[in-house]
Amino acid sequence: MLILAIIFAYLLGSIPVGYILGRALKGIDVRRFGSGNFGATNVFRVVGPLPGLIVLALDIFKGLIPVAVFGDFLLYNFPGFDHIFVRLILAVAAVCGHNWTIFLNFKGGKGIATTTGALVGLSLKIPALGLIFGLCLGVWVLVVLITGYISLGSILAACSLPIFMLIFHQPAKLVVFAALLCVFAVYRHNSNIRRLLRGEEGKVWKD
Repeated sequence: MLILAIIFAYLLGSIPVGYILGRALKGIDVRRFGSGNFGATNVFRVVGPLPGLIVLALDIFKGLIPVAVFGDFLLYNFPGFDHIFVRLILAVAAVCGHNWTIFLNFKGGKGIATTTGALVGLSLKIPALGLIFGLCLGVWVLVVLITGYISLGSILAACSLPIFMLIFHQPAKLVVFAALLCVFAVYRHNSNIRRLLRGEEGKVWKD
């Protein structure tokens, strides 16, 4: 059952919502425009604000549902499972699905919205993580407001996650999980990092 839940979490995470909406609403592959990503930010710019918000919400749910719903189902039927480990492995599966989707030849998005959904689910089930998630969100908001770069905010928020885990003395498995998500985020943003270094990254607003 755990293996099946991991597979379902990966498949749910793999649904390329932005790509589907781009095809359905404009008949385009959004990966060929803007940043080349099918995440909410690029859909917002290429397809429109409302589709971008829809993609953001659905990508968040792709991380939330496996952690909260699939996790609850497993732990109800198999109470002997380590409840933190089960939710963490489902979270990683969902994020991997978004980042390396089976439906697009294992080429996916940045994973930030799905990671956010997974962290929301974990915060709901592990109350001690609520403050840490709030602090990471605060880092994202502060960086975006100061610099105008969503990508930089996402990268720094992801990097702050394992740091806050260590500061608040969370269990080793949560620290490892946070570090893994940080590595995923930095790796998936490698093209953004290059554009940031060249001063070519797009901002939320123009100077």
